[in-house]
Amino acid sequence: MTERKTGLTYADAGVDIDAGNALVERIKPAAKRTGRPGTVSGLGGFGALFDLKAAGYTDPILVAATDGVGTKLRIAIDTGVVDTIGIDLVAMCVNDLVCQGAEPLFFLDYFATGKLEVAQAATIIEGIAEGCAQSGCALIGGETAEMPGMYAKEDFDLAGFAVGAMERGADLPAGVVAGDVLLGLGSNGVHSNGYSFVRKVVELSGLGWDAASPFSDGTLGQALLAPTRLYVKQALAAIRAGGVHALAHITGGGLTENLPRVLPEGLGATIDLSSWPLPPVFRWLAETANMAEPELLKTFNCGIGMICVVSADRAAALQALLEAAGESVTVIGTVTEGQGVAYTGKLL
Repeated sequence: MTERKTGLTYADAGVDIDAGNALVERIKPAAKRTGRPGTVSGLGGFGALFDLKAAGYTDPILVAATDGVGTKLRIAIDTGVVDTIGIDLVAMCVNDLVCQGAEPLFFLDYFATGKLEVAQAATIIEGIAEGCAQSGCALIGGETAEMPGMYAKEDFDLAGFAVGAMERGADLPAGVVAGDVLLGLGSNGVHSNGYSFVRKVVELSGLGWDAASPFSDGTLGQALLAPTRLYVKQALAAIRAGGVHALAHITGGGLTENLPRVLPEGLGATIDLSSWPLPPVFRWLAETANMAEPELLKTFNCGIGMICVVSADRAAALQALLEAAGESVTVIGTVTEGQGVAYTGKLL
């Protein structure tokens, strides 16, 4: 009799089901702390439930957004610093939702990797939970995919999916008129856009991720991984106080491309570039790449991560409200007749 060979297992093919189960158990406490009114079920089911009535809505309109964090992931992977990349993922979704006037209610994530490392994955998802907690939405589900042959063992990818709601008729933008004031909310650095360019500039500089940052404390990698700022709770408070006509999340396309998205046809804006200081990271990028100011303005947020378009008679009160909530707020311009964004003053 010949001895029968041992059959192949899924683990032999590079997929460890036990590791996946261990990850779900490990992240349950992180997900649980994001619970909010409306949350119905925990992790582990085939789907996730949410009760809009329990969340306080009577005639709701749902709003959905999805995004990733782009090639900022490459820096996180190469440095091994993965504790805040989940905050970026949440922020890129929920900051968009609030621009519609919606309150983010729940979030789902998709994490794909070549080889599931439970500790690494748990750290990433705990960052997602932190972003959810900071923005008042529940992490109610997600998917982990171990995909050998699709990703190198050390690589991973992230996608996020957020759903929010507002009462019917409360959507933004609404009521924008010439003379409205632009309140600029300070950013936390580069946020999560333009990182293919950032990585090219770092390559040109000859610096490694572990080199001392030329524009801040810590290493260059750590400085460029500063997480995207979450504006949700502050923006919702301003909306509820009255006088907010529109919100523009400054992402890919910078100030030049994003602000016109919330302005009605026939209206533009004038922005005074001398009204706020250009953060050092953008000055370093511009100088290292010999970047022209117009290119800088349509690539990066340049220190303004969100713009609130508000009625002139409410501008001072809303600025005070936002500052009391911890925001750095600057009057950066006004809505004008015309099209597009015109600039006065200089950043560089």
